[in-house]
Amino acid sequence: MFETSLDHNLPEELILFRDNIRRFVDRELVPLERHVTIDGKLPPEHEAAVAEKARAAGFWLMDVPTDLGGADLGLSALAIFWEEIARTTSVSARDHAIFGPTIGPILLSLKGDLRERYLLPVLRGELKACFAQTEPDAGSDPASMRTRAIRTERGWSISGHKRYITKAATADFAQVMAVTDPERGARGGISCFIVDMKTPGVTIGPAEMTMMGDTPYEIFFDNVEVPAENLVGAEGMGFALAQNYINHGRIRHGAHSCGAMARCLEMTVAYVHQRKTFGEYLSDRQGVQWMLADGFTALHATRLMVRDAAAKLDQGIEARIETFMAKITGVENGFKVIDDCLQLHGGMGLTRETPLERYWRDLRSFRITEGPTEVLKTTMARSILKSAGR
Repeated sequence: MFETSLDHNLPEELILFRDNIRRFVDRELVPLERHVTIDGKLPPEHEAAVAEKARAAGFWLMDVPTDLGGADLGLSALAIFWEEIARTTSVSARDHAIFGPTIGPILLSLKGDLRERYLLPVLRGELKACFAQTEPDAGSDPASMRTRAIRTERGWSISGHKRYITKAATADFAQVMAVTDPERGARGGISCFIVDMKTPGVTIGPAEMTMMGDTPYEIFFDNVEVPAENLVGAEGMGFALAQNYINHGRIRHGAHSCGAMARCLEMTVAYVHQRKTFGEYLSDRQGVQWMLADGFTALHATRLMVRDAAAKLDQGIEARIETFMAKITGVENGFKVIDDCLQLHGGMGLTRETPLERYWRDLRSFRITEGPTEVLKTTMARSILKSAGR
């Protein structure tokens, strides 16, 4: 299939890496798509088997430092990795556990006893973690967070309510964001704590069934006593700990959109060459041709944005605006392109005979989760206006 080439901008080692992970995806993961359940997961036996193959192939803990057993990839390499694994629905859009436990910057920042008790067991697969920030009235607006952490003689007492927390039901501990200084709020008044899920006062609420098939949960904290040493980093530095990961997340969404668009366009090009309506192939119809032309243009534009932002961050260049663009363009373009591909497949696109409906649901959700595109556009515009002296 025709594919625009950006190889002239890639070092040889990244081209080799891309080709290797693509072969792994095509050989080991795409054939498993028929086993993916309605909630977007592989059965445990298939996931365990392919995870072992991924580890043997060297595709393990890709963003974890080498001294912890990871590959320690930069963002340019990670963007390629995220795009390639998004070319199959055998890998969940939100959980890359096939390639090792999800760690994140907060756990990687742990030191001393916390590192021994929480980070290392997660890396070994002995413990599972969840991240608890979103609340009923504080999703895209963390300044509205109400969960409070109050100092006590032995540490902290946490009370509040978190919502849409992925993996809460199976987690051994949570990384909890809580207000420690209401006056400072999001500007230095929110801290991060490690909270064991079996601590008295922690209650898991009912699951929220989503259109993607996954089931996030509510968590209630009622005067939960947390030891002083379970404060992560300095008081009030909760958001700062995760700041770099926010940029990573935006690029990951853009890269995932590229992989999803590429796979769906590939399937659609093959389909319109085979499908006839009223005596003509779909590929001969101008309306179909224009949809495909728009799709490949959107894919190429998103790739350029993602790789540009990733390269700048790898070089230590400020690229916050570029990450906003990559996320916004990626998820908006991605959903439109996949919606067109599904439309061109007709009734077949609505069935689970193809991965189109899975991609459609995932990309639709990305327009909301981890920062709605409307909020990102507003924040980006404010930064632009501020830099212009407004």
